[in-house]
Amino acid sequence: MRKIIIAGNWKLNKTSQEAIELVNSLNRELVDVTSVDIIVCPPFTALTEVSDVLTDSNIDLGAQNLYWEDSGAFTGEVSAPMLKAVGVRYVIVGHSERRQFFGETNVTVNKRLKSALRHKLIPIVCVGENLQEREANKTFDVIRDHVEGSLAGLSAEEVKGLVIAYEPVWAIGTGKTATSAQAQEVHKFIRGLLARMFSEDVAQAVRIQYGGSVKPENTAELLGQEDIDGALVGGASLKADSFSAIVKNSVSVTTK
Repeated sequence: MRKIIIAGNWKLNKTSQEAIELVNSLNRELVDVTSVDIIVCPPFTALTEVSDVLTDSNIDLGAQNLYWEDSGAFTGEVSAPMLKAVGVRYVIVGHSERRQFFGETNVTVNKRLKSALRHKLIPIVCVGENLQEREANKTFDVIRDHVEGSLAGLSAEEVKGLVIAYEPVWAIGTGKTATSAQAQEVHKFIRGLLARMFSEDVAQAVRIQYGGSVKPENTAELLGQEDIDGALVGGASLKADSFSAIVKNSVSVTTK
């Protein structure tokens, strides 16, 4: 059975003090929610403070990226051991913004992913097409390329433990949202791809999130789809009321 997973990606937002205030509010709002896995992913500068606030909380801590080496002369990078040391449990890998603005490729995503797994972090691996690719009917080609390239060389057991986030790039920060049917179609394709690459058992175990302008109003409909197991939330995760509403609205969806 797949448990719903809701993760908030704060991106380049929130000072340490603002982050503390937000997670304090989330702790109060979501203290009784146990049927959904809840993660917040602050910027690196706020991880330690947020970790302290989340001690004994039902909310887990995630990071937005990591480097594939554990240490060395890599100015500006943050490694898996550093993240582990401040209480991080999840880490986003290969977000579309990393691909679009920072030259991320399947090869570097794969390296980061393997580092995360090596250090027992749970990766949230992002895949998705942009507007030009969707309009050219290349959605499935792009998804196949991202999934196969990102997961290259992994064992079935390693894949079972990770999370995949489908993020239609054309629906991130634009206010556009894939219809529930469009999202389900791609999620089903990803699950079928995992079955062919690994096994049906692996495919049924992996949780696949939707990440494209998720709001309280569309949460239940999206998560009600057979192959949508949660949400990677952007802008709506920056306010306690909207993120809490998304989590609470997901509670009504049966665990899959």
